[in-house]
Amino acid sequence: MKQTLSELMRMSRICRMVFATCLGSFILVIFYFQSMFQPVMRRNPFMVDGCCRKGSRNALQELYNPTQPELSGAAVLHQARRDQVVDACRVYSASSRKRRVLTPGDLKHLVVDEDHELIYCYVPKVACTNWKRVMMVLTGRGKYSDPMEIPSNEAHVPANLKTLNQYSIAEINHRLKNYLKFLFVREPFERLVSAYRNKFTLKYNSSFHKRFGTRIIRRYRKNATQDALMNGADVKFKEFAEYLVDPATQRDGPLNEHWQTVYQLCHPCHIHYDLVGKYETLEEDANYVLRLVGVGDSLRFPSYAKSTRTTDAMTAQFFSNISTQQQFQLSQLYKLDFLMFNYSTPSYLRLD
Repeated sequence: MKQTLSELMRMSRICRMVFATCLGSFILVIFYFQSMFQPVMRRNPFMVDGCCRKGSRNALQELYNPTQPELSGAAVLHQARRDQVVDACRVYSASSRKRRVLTPGDLKHLVVDEDHELIYCYVPKVACTNWKRVMMVLTGRGKYSDPMEIPSNEAHVPANLKTLNQYSIAEINHRLKNYLKFLFVREPFERLVSAYRNKFTLKYNSSFHKRFGTRIIRRYRKNATQDALMNGADVKFKEFAEYLVDPATQRDGPLNEHWQTVYQLCHPCHIHYDLVGKYETLEEDANYVLRLVGVGDSLRFPSYAKSTRTTDAMTAQFFSNISTQQQFQLSQLYKLDFLMFNYSTPSYLRLD
């Protein structure tokens, strides 16, 4: 009898734990289901629950209802960019049978700044090193003042910035609702070529050569030398393209973040981003964010080295070395990024 009672009590505790876990997941499901439709309406967050903190306006309020005249023009531009994302998501949702629900694990690219109520989704090869530096200044509470004094490798140390997946379900929902959420994007093929150049043509990236280069050469290069098979240091762009469009690559798991689509990294059809910045207008858009935050006079976004930047002409040269079929397949892979962020199909593609 005592043993039966003990077993019943143990089963009761297990049931309560399972119920609590399911309830938390259900709440997250409800939030994301609602957020898919929220962007259809123009957002006005200035109700009681979005009120000012410590008596001052936050960045979200300044974005949607600017008090500074010089910010009004930019507000119109960014509304148009939000509308573009909403329209593309609506078309994709109508044409796709897939229904995805996000989990906290999908939020590891969303960096949180509690002090300024910001969430930044970082996209590799879109100035994310400098943005992480800036976020370290914003969240450092005086520890840092100049972003460029922060070494690039330190900017990528996970412990230096807090990401949204580290919060509870209730805390995640609160921040997604009340914080200004932004990301920066880039012409998809320029970003892809930039990732290839950085990870496969520079000697110091031996970890990428070993991890991905050896696999790519083993799969797609006939009569590869032993040195190439061992070190993977001379991957050709054509081989890289073949790797990306190979169904076997998709079966291996998600793409590496440096060439994964923005759609998969930041989930813009599930999360309503308040501001979409562009690499093509990087300094202008980045400093606009800093002005919204109220630190524009004391903090400027770092300039980048234009001499080393991957350009459209450079991208066209790389794409001239791959087949028409590969061009088409890559266009399909990055189709949503082109549509959501209003990038036109490159003129150098041979798709006819």
